[in-house]
Amino acid sequence: MPKDTAPAWTPVALSADLPAASVIPARLADAALALWRSAGGTVSAVADRCPHRGMRLSHGFVRGEALSCIYHGWRYAKTGRCLAIPAHPGLTPPEAIRVATYSAAERDGILWVAAGEDAGAPPAHDGFAGLRSITLAATAETLAACLGTPLSDGGLEWSVRETRARLLIAPAAEDGSILLHLLLAADATDAEKVAASRALETLRRTAEAAAVTGEAA
Repeated sequence: MPKDTAPAWTPVALSADLPAASVIPARLADAALALWRSAGGTVSAVADRCPHRGMRLSHGFVRGEALSCIYHGWRYAKTGRCLAIPAHPGLTPPEAIRVATYSAAERDGILWVAAGEDAGAPPAHDGFAGLRSITLAATAETLAACLGTPLSDGGLEWSVRETRARLLIAPAAEDGSILLHLLLAADATDAEKVAASRALETLRRTAEAAAVTGEAA
């Protein structure tokens, strides 16, 4: 795995999962997030809770360069500041009305989020492209034991029918599950992508079974 990995960064999604003018739920180990991409392509991450009534902002919608809550339409900028309250169109929202923000970055087809503001650059994965993400009901250690490969900088090197692959692992959620991102060599053929996707499903079943029986511990 690359040695410039910054521990502060968490891989929360693949770039392909977040088209322009859209929002999806994401999470850090201890925080629920709304991950959104503006119409212009900028990726931002905010706490998944509107300050008004607590509605999940990941259920909202993106118009231009702002994220709006689906409940009462309160609109937020990338900085987290409330821009507008539709029920009071003539009101300029006070500076104090804002949603918590997180550092967000995009690199090599991966979307990264960090809790700190000075996280530096996210890890590089040159030569790879994101293929798919899955949720796995097993620990990273169980997954590594199933593959017979040591964990390194939050991920695992893998090979599927001699095609280079890499597995990125997000920290465990409250229910103990992990988010697993499969990266494949950027020059992989369609047939190799299909084979890798199928191998990932097999790996999930193996790891989850081992988590239940404890055989890989």
